[in-house]
Amino acid sequence: MSETVVTRSGAWSGVVAGAVIGLTGGVEGFLGETGVTSALLALTPALAVPLLVVLREGQRSDRFGAVAYLVNLVGLGLFGGAAFSLNMVLFFLDVRPSGVPVVGLLGSALVFAVGSVLFGVAMLRAGVHPRVPVWGYTVLLPVFAVAARLPDGPATSLLHVAVGTSLVWLGAGILGRTRLVTSAA
Repeated sequence: MSETVVTRSGAWSGVVAGAVIGLTGGVEGFLGETGVTSALLALTPALAVPLLVVLREGQRSDRFGAVAYLVNLVGLGLFGGAAFSLNMVLFFLDVRPSGVPVVGLLGSALVFAVGSVLFGVAMLRAGVHPRVPVWGYTVLLPVFAVAARLPDGPATSLLHVAVGTSLVWLGAGILGRTRLVTSAA
């Protein structure tokens, strides 16, 4: 598979992840959390991983950027597992975690939040991606991780829409660049 196909696939994966996060957040703002929105949200971290991989492409390979990427990747894996468990399993069992699972969930959110800030700073330093959605990534994703524990409401719905918009914008930016590269070739 060519590098362009991998890059475009990763970008589209991010566009879909962002669209699902944003749309389900908008729906939940009016209807509250439903089984459908919860199940869809459970899948979005897996769709975000390929976007994270292609966001790293084209950036400087300095030590800070590499560490930031690694922390964000590990954090996304941990937080993705937590989000899947909360939205796909515990929501349908109507169970509220307590004790050690809560510590694990909070720890995963913390690693993801720190990784998102670090990688966002690395993206800002690299200047490869549009600055507005990179700032969204840097600021909104850590808030998103912390807000996962909050009850659903208008503020969390708006946050879902803003995070989704940032991810769609980043994915679309990559798609625009790959389109320019393939048409120039």
